[in-house]
Formats: sequence, C-alpha cells, structure tokens
Amino acid sequence: MKKKLIFILLLATACQSRPENPLDPVAYAAEIEHWHEARINSLKSDNGWLNLAGLFWLQDGINTFGSDPDNSLVFPEGKIASKAGFFLVRNGTVHLNVNPDVEIFSNNTRISELQIFHPDSIKQPVLTHGSLQWFVIKRDDQLGIRLRDLKSAEVEQFTGIERYPVDPEWRVVAKLEVPLTPKTIDITNVLGQTIAQKSPGTLVFDWQKKTYRLDALEEGTELFIIFGDLTNTSETYPAGRYLYAQPPGPDGTTILDFNKAYNPPCAFTPYATCPLPPPQNVLPLAVQAGEKNYHGDH
Repeated sequence: MKKKLIFILLLATACQSRPENPLDPVAYAAEIEHWHEARINSLKSDNGWLNLAGLFWLQDGINTFGSDPDNSLVFPEGKIASKAGFFLVRNGTVHLNVNPDVEIFSNNTRISELQIFHPDSIKQPVLTHGSLQWFVIKRDDQLGIRLRDLKSAEVEQFTGIERYPVDPEWRVVAKLEVPLTPKTIDITNVLGQTIAQKSPGTLVFDWQKKTYRLDALEEGTELFIIFGDLTNTSETYPAGRYLYAQPPGPDGTTILDFNKAYNPPCAFTPYATCPLPPPQNVLPLAVQAGEKNYHGDH
C-alpha cells in the first residue's frame, strides 16, 4: 500500500511539471517552413523588395526623368523614352507632366499631367509605363520617387536566403513591460534621419539564465522589433534584423520567435530606407536563428 501511494505521488508530480501544451517539433518545423515560404513569395511579389529599380530624391522645382543620362532622374535604359517628362515639386506637392509621345498610366487611364503627391492625401497614385511602376515616398522632410521594374532580373535570379537550422529553443516567452507614461524611442534610418516613434513597452526575456530586453514598436496590430546581435559581424546582415510578435495576452506575455528573424529590405536592394536598431536593442549574445545575410549581386 505504501509503495502504491509513493507511485501515485510521483505520477502526480510528473503530471504537474509537464507542459500543458508541449511543442510538437515536427509541426513547429512545418510552421516555420510555411512562414518562410510566405516570406519568399512576398519578396518576389510585385510589391516586394527584389524588383526595386531606383530611388530618386526630388528637388524643389522641375525634375526631368527618362532614360537619357542628362535627366535629373535617370530611369533604366530601354524601359522608357529618353525624355519622358518631369516632376514639379512646389509647396510640398508633386505634379507629373508627361511628354506627348510617352504613354504613362494611372489606374489604367493614360495621363498627360497629374498631381501625384499632396501632404494631406492618404493615398498616392501608382504610375506605370511598360514594366515600370513608380510612386512618391516621403521620409521626414524629403520627397522621392520609388521605382519598380516588374520584370527585374533580381526577381528572376533570386535563389533564396540562407538560414540557421530551425531551433525551438529560440522560441522564447517574453513579458511586455508597459511604461507608466507614454514612451517613444529614437529610430534612425540609413539616410541618417532620426524620428521619435511610439513604443508600447519593453519585451523582457531569458536566454541561458540571463535576462535581456528589447524595446518594441507598434505596427498595425503587432509588435515590431528592430534588433542587432553578435552574429551581425560575420553571419547575419551587419545592420541588424527585424522580428514581429503578437500583442501580449492577459498574463502580459507573448512569444519572441527568433526563428522568424528576417533581413531588412536593405539586405536585398540599395533603394530602401531601412530603420536601424536603437543602441539598447543590440543584444550582447549571438542569436543563431532566422535568416542569415543575403549575398545577392546588388
């Protein structure tokens, strides 16, 4: 009877220490592969980063564009007329004027002139000519033209991104420390522009018996984390990587899955304006999970 009682107590203790929802390694690996497949498809899509063909900063006044090197904005040779028209920048707005013999479309309608940016407008039109698409972007006080080529060789030649092996140990629980008063953190981009951005708090997690902290940003309904680590010097992109997490649950915790850490757009193209990790988000450890550096030809 005594031995039976001891066995029951040991069994009860074992059941109490067992996780309620143990991670299935096979299902988890499949989840990461599914995520990575979606990531690759996004990069190669018409709205992805691989097809960027130019980023041109506009000056006040007239900015000519076309394939001729004499233009202010030189578009790819053979993709558009040598003299296609000009952008007029005035009082924070941008107007497009098209030369008569050049076909440029907005929403499938051929245009000769059009206001393509106003600071009070939420949506800006996308202009098209052949395989080219372009639109206005604003970074701090700078206006620019972002150009895509939907038949870009970068997309056709893309063979994927090297990654670390999937390791469930890098799927960690993090607690969001919410500040008592609204918090902002300074984020600097590759252009050297620094903007204070709203932060919902700091994610705190343990790794190998040490505690680490990462300030988070808000992007839509998710938490967005820009971080660096010791792998940036040799194996991963030198300017850090990005990671998303779900908002915390009722207990204040969420999952940081570093197997989903990914390269910023600047790893794939010189025509992006990536935000960089704030100093406090550079971890003093090697996060050997997620995407490694991309060694394309750009």
